[in-house]
Amino acid sequence: MKFKDMPYERVDLEALGKEFDALTEKVKNAKDADTVIEVVREQEKLSVHAQTMISLVHVRNSIDTRDEYYAAEKEFYDTNLPAFTAHSQNFALALYASPFRKEIEKVVGELMFINLEMSLKTFSPEVIEELGMENKLVSEYQKLVASAKIDFDGKTLNISQLGAYKEHPDREMRHAAYKAESGFYMSHAEELDRIFDELVKVRTTIAKKLGFKNFTELAYLRRTRNCYNPEMVANFRRQVVTELVPIVKELKRRQAERIGLTPETMCIYDDPFSFKEGNPKPMGTPDDIMAAGKQMYEEMSPETSEFINFMYDNELLDLVAKEGKAVGGYCTEFPEYKAPFIFSNFNGTSGDVDVLTHEAGHAFAGYTTRNFEFMDTAQPTMESCECHSMSMEFFAWKWLHLFYGDDTDRAKYMHLESALIFIPYGCMVDHFQHIVYDNPELTPAQRHEEWLKLEAMYRPYMQFGDVEFYGSGRGWQRQLHIYHYPFYYIDYCLAQTVSLEFWSMSQKDYADAWERYYKFVCEGGKKTFVGLCEVADIEVPFEDGALKSIADTAVDYLK
Repeated sequence: MKFKDMPYERVDLEALGKEFDALTEKVKNAKDADTVIEVVREQEKLSVHAQTMISLVHVRNSIDTRDEYYAAEKEFYDTNLPAFTAHSQNFALALYASPFRKEIEKVVGELMFINLEMSLKTFSPEVIEELGMENKLVSEYQKLVASAKIDFDGKTLNISQLGAYKEHPDREMRHAAYKAESGFYMSHAEELDRIFDELVKVRTTIAKKLGFKNFTELAYLRRTRNCYNPEMVANFRRQVVTELVPIVKELKRRQAERIGLTPETMCIYDDPFSFKEGNPKPMGTPDDIMAAGKQMYEEMSPETSEFINFMYDNELLDLVAKEGKAVGGYCTEFPEYKAPFIFSNFNGTSGDVDVLTHEAGHAFAGYTTRNFEFMDTAQPTMESCECHSMSMEFFAWKWLHLFYGDDTDRAKYMHLESALIFIPYGCMVDHFQHIVYDNPELTPAQRHEEWLKLEAMYRPYMQFGDVEFYGSGRGWQRQLHIYHYPFYYIDYCLAQTVSLEFWSMSQKDYADAWERYYKFVCEGGKKTFVGLCEVADIEVPFEDGALKSIADTAVDYLK
């Protein structure tokens, strides 16, 4: 079914709660495992429908945040879903306490119960009000950023559309674009500070009410980190600082030379500009890019060919930036239709190809596991999902000529270089959130100071010039994940490390690398992140030395 034809009706959460309660009683009174398993299937069917309706609202609201109907529907779920969580938690508690757990595990898998135990610790009816407040604050941030109307170059642009000018060959144009972006954020500085300050406070309150020392502990459970902990993440960040930051600093020195500057004169508005003649850009229109993507996936493998034709035939993509559209890019799913959906904001830069291949990696994984019986076993934890997407970006290299023509080599160079540069930045975002939520009493001004300290640690080459927004330590406020998805960003760093390993393998034996990747994808959520790395026979990023060997290989290629 085409996306535009998918019907939406508001989920009657009160009625759904009663149905969940009835199923909970069935689990409690079950006389055998078969009865419980059938109840789980009934609950799955209800959840699939509700999730599909909620996803439709999310996507249609993202496509046009000005649409009052879907804005109201999103507000309804933001306000009322937290209360419904009590019903789903009671069902989960009954399932977790079932005396038939061993038999049930044979159908749903042991990992589902491990994840269930973690999930049960993240909710209590006592925090329903605070969860509603958290949702509203996140929506407030999204609406604020999506409302941007920046007068620039004789046009009225949103944040995504301004991005193309931030890579412009003319340095003054780049400078002006950064200043324009800075002006928008600084004009809303107090509002951005207030929203985040309230988010920190409400998230800390939720954590305390649930019995945690701070929100950091709760966030790791929310993210279902079932095979690693903050200490392992801190060790990974330490390796990034010692092994990767010096490499990135040297790459930035070489970049400065390429674009006719010195490391001392290169500023933040030069940072995304890789080549003096301009960054490589995909050829043609958004339709041309989509056509090239279709050809690429049709040739990549029989599985990707089937997938991409399903996506295009059912119009399951909305890719071009336009007024009123939410910023960013994502992939979601409509499980009732076994259909992924890709959302992005094409703006004429190489990021258009990156986001198409990235989000298509997510969508391909979702399509591959679409017939798994249970949603919980179809999708792994998010760092593994990001392995699907970031690795797909590199498997697309064989077809980059379809997008870039004669500029393909420079596109590969910039993509690989940016992957190395990204990891320290991603770790900085993660480190910042650890500081913020471990110290919730920090004032907004102190948070900005902490961000500047981390800039010096993870991006010691960065200079901000007269761009006030970044120079005052507020740059983190444009990273929507910090507001929307706390502690998510390290997932990208771990996944980028895995993707570089697949890339390294693909340079020697593309078919073998793809086979390992496909094994990783086909497991869905049946294994932990570490377990999936083992299935693909690749190194786990936390292991000492894993990062250095990959980085050295990449640097040799760039040289």
